[in-house]
Amino acid sequence: MPRTDSPPTRNPRPVTTTPDPAGGVEQRSEAAAEPAGSGYADAHAADYDRWFGKPGITGATVDALAGLAGSGPVLELGIGTGRVALPLARRGLRVHGIDASEAMVRHLRGKPGGSEIPITMGDFAEVGAPGPFSLIYLAGGTFFELPDSRAKQRCLAAAQARLQHPGGVFVFDAHLPEALAVAAASGVPEVVAETDEHLILCHRRIDASTQTYHSHYLIHESDRTRHLRVAFHYASPGELDLLARRSGLRLKQRLGSWAGAPFTRDSTYHVSVYEPATPEQP
Repeated sequence: MPRTDSPPTRNPRPVTTTPDPAGGVEQRSEAAAEPAGSGYADAHAADYDRWFGKPGITGATVDALAGLAGSGPVLELGIGTGRVALPLARRGLRVHGIDASEAMVRHLRGKPGGSEIPITMGDFAEVGAPGPFSLIYLAGGTFFELPDSRAKQRCLAAAQARLQHPGGVFVFDAHLPEALAVAAASGVPEVVAETDEHLILCHRRIDASTQTYHSHYLIHESDRTRHLRVAFHYASPGELDLLARRSGLRLKQRLGSWAGAPFTRDSTYHVSVYEPATPEQP
């Protein structure tokens, strides 16, 4: 099953930033305290691409988003190291981003083209970036990093307000709770990555009483084993559609993969495309 988890990127204090021409950390547009940090993301930013980057999945994601973006501009929520944003920018799209991890963004800035992307540091649920955008998106399961339904509602409403009308779309991928439950019940860990240099296994534990799951990653590399634990708050497709309708969005399309597979009873995750609803649409 494709990995659709990503490290936490939330932060309670959004601060607008602009690229540093020297490629360093952003210059802030206003005085602000340093972000509190994002745990996993800050500690392992330098290793993220090496451990979790999958060219096939990334390529399919970029192709799908480029097809939805039109002429742009586009906004990525949880831009991280630029795994998706930089290939989109190389296709000529104007890309903006939001993230809470300065370490992740610093890593992005060190890549070719990374110093040219405007980034807002802070909580992506607030979508604190100028618009309108032809496409707002999340990749790698990032939407489930939002801690509860209220945060998801705020994120959807803020995205709706910053989409181009008409034609703009909001897109994200997410695990299906049923598939998560089956995989967790099996007790068999998922092989996330395996090379001559490292082995990464993932085991997920689900708490249905709180609609949360924890992804436990065991990373063995250079005769050392590390344990990473990341929490997510899941929602069913139906619940997501309801939150979207309350935010002025409607489901336009749901696929079973970034590569365009149909969404069926055998799907393990989904890619959902929402658009602003008109008064005539449900």
